[in-house]
Amino acid sequence: MINIDDNSTRCVRLARYMLENNATVRSAGAYFGLSKSTVHKDVTEKLKLQNKPLFDNIRVLLDENKAQRHLRGGEATRKKYKGEC
Repeated sequence: MINIDDNSTRCVRLARYMLENNATVRSAGAYFGLSKSTVHKDVTEKLKLQNKPLFDNIRVLLDENKAQRHLRGGEATRKKYKGEC
């Protein structure tokens, strides 16, 4: 877990981590020890005000993740019932 104190720095660091690792909001939250709600608010609302170009990049990633989430959920369910979890 990484401790990030400054909110302005936190949203930039979250966004960079997500872009570099093609991470989801949940996985970024787990990595930084934050809730997914906090991560989402930071990279959508706060980042837009502080770093518009980075926000535009993270918006693309968030849209991709949203489009794929039904596939991830289906895969998790398949693994669960096959006993792979």
